Amino acid sequence: MPATVLVLNCGSSSLKYAVVQPDTGRQLADGIVERIGDAEGVPDHEAALRAAFDQLADAGLRLDELGLVAVGHRVVHGGPDLYRPTVVDDALIAEVRSLSALAPLHNPPALLGIEVARKVLPDLPHVAVFDTAFFHDLPAAAATYAIDRDVAEQWHIRRYGFHGTSHQYVSEQAAEFLGVPVASLNQIVLHLGNGASASAIVGGRPQDTTMGLTPMEGLVMGTRSGDVDPGVLVYLWRTAGMSVEDIETMLNKRSGVRGLGGEIDFRVLHRRIDEGDADARLAYDVYIHRLRKYIGAYLALLGNTDVITFTAGVGENDAAVRRDALSGMAPLGIELDEHLNASPGRGARRISFETSPVTVLVIPTDEELAIARACVGVLG
Repeated sequence: MPATVLVLNCGSSSLKYAVVQPDTGRQLADGIVERIGDAEGVPDHEAALRAAFDQLADAGLRLDELGLVAVGHRVVHGGPDLYRPTVVDDALIAEVRSLSALAPLHNPPALLGIEVARKVLPDLPHVAVFDTAFFHDLPAAAATYAIDRDVAEQWHIRRYGFHGTSHQYVSEQAAEFLGVPVASLNQIVLHLGNGASASAIVGGRPQDTTMGLTPMEGLVMGTRSGDVDPGVLVYLWRTAGMSVEDIETMLNKRSGVRGLGGEIDFRVLHRRIDEGDADARLAYDVYIHRLRKYIGAYLALLGNTDVITFTAGVGENDAAVRRDALSGMAPLGIELDEHLNASPGRGARRISFETSPVTVLVIPTDEELAIARACVGVLG
């Protein structure tokens, strides 16, 4: 059997896993263990990992027969210094822990997953792959916030960007689909899932992205606000008496499409819009408005754009979002083929006219495969 990698993505109350063959690109299994710490779930992350092994065994996949060569861990925030896939040791764990203030909702659960997996699978190398890595070398003009530079330097405040594994993978797949070198393309990648981000990429190197210090900046998301006037936060703290924790929870969990429309599932959102629900309509309109705004900004930033690619759950599956995001842009060289856009499909596909100056693609992301390949790359 070809070599495989176990890829883990740990949240505070869930553990996602996949078993991937890096060479063939084949995913042998994937799954999720939820409700960690819940009375009706599993008690902790170690129990969750063992439950994942049980699920694999139930599917006829025994760990000792899978040809595992590594365990790959998705770590959201690498801070200013961690931007290469890195073999996990105690020093790395300490450094990732020191970054928890930059990603308090993401890095601590990832650390739990790493520590548990090292305990349960001590004979395998463990590799951390950082979501911020692809955007580490953003141009200074894109990475820098216009705040007091001494404060920014002391507290490592800059625009780090996230979903980097997906943006890199999809941009490379777009070049492969078109049969041209990635170095020859100017691209806009739209990663639209529960979390959402856009990137502008020239020759395989990112020039800008919508997320910043944290994954809250930029596009409207499922439960996150995206761009918001910083004065709103001060106002809520000073005038409304909200605590920092309350404001952070609101921006992360009670904002975005859910905060406006009460729903995170776009299929339900579309149905409610069809039924005349004004809140659902506004949530969708705000989402599309922000998306179009960033597409326009990146068209201007790139000057010449070769390809726009939609990916992730909403980007890959919601034809209405793709249509509304690009409607009326024919004068900018974007000519969407409505028939191709509306046609169901699962794989990589073109949804623009052949004659469109800007090619529009839908390409499924595969962060697990990208992480698995990063693991074998660093291990040689």
